[in-house]
Amino acid sequence: MNDFSGNRSSAAATAEKNVATPSGGAAGRVATGVLARFWRAVLPAAAALGLVLLVSGFVGFAERIAKAKPPPDPRADAIVVLTGGSARIDGALQLLAERRASRLLISGVNPRVGSDDLARLVGGDLRDALDCCVDLGHDAIDTVGNAAETRSWAKQRGFSSLIVVTSDYHMPRSMTELAGAMPDVELIPFPVSNPQLRVADWWRDAPTLGLLAREYGKYLFARARQFLPATTPAAAGTDAAG
Repeated sequence: MNDFSGNRSSAAATAEKNVATPSGGAAGRVATGVLARFWRAVLPAAAALGLVLLVSGFVGFAERIAKAKPPPDPRADAIVVLTGGSARIDGALQLLAERRASRLLISGVNPRVGSDDLARLVGGDLRDALDCCVDLGHDAIDTVGNAAETRSWAKQRGFSSLIVVTSDYHMPRSMTELAGAMPDVELIPFPVSNPQLRVADWWRDAPTLGLLAREYGKYLFARARQFLPATTPAAAGTDAAG
């Protein structure tokens, strides 16, 4: 009789312990459920916050471009213009003709294009500047390559300050890549406007909006590259013909 009572008491105690303390598998399922509910609550809010930050960043980027103006009196050791339109080259040659700097690099020129070809594209009053003090860089095929080519050219010639000429929408990414490649060189942005783009009211023009959105994505990627261990572009060749 005592043995029966003892066994029954022991079984009751074991049952109470099992009820009070879940098994390891049950505890794991509870923890997983809590974690799942947490992420279901947090992820949508995080995604919404990320979208707000992305859109607000793009708006700020576009407004920065819309308000970009060339400095009134730029002066530097040299000028670099990143190819992509005749207005950029004309603007850079004009700066050289005004003696804002002593020499000009046109970076990213098609290897089949020479000084004579460029001379036919610019006004007669700028051809003297082209003949005198212009180097053509044929190695760069993108903005990263422009930065490498410019760094090599500036280092060879001992330049410590550069006026950077490119389109207004391209300037933020260009300055990011150039600054990453040449942290010790002073860079002065000289943005050139494209009359075919409606940058001032970019939100009303689909082609301009699309261009700025694509450029913003490239700009974010360029900024992200600066935090990687090896962000300096590989040295470009020295094919800068005078």
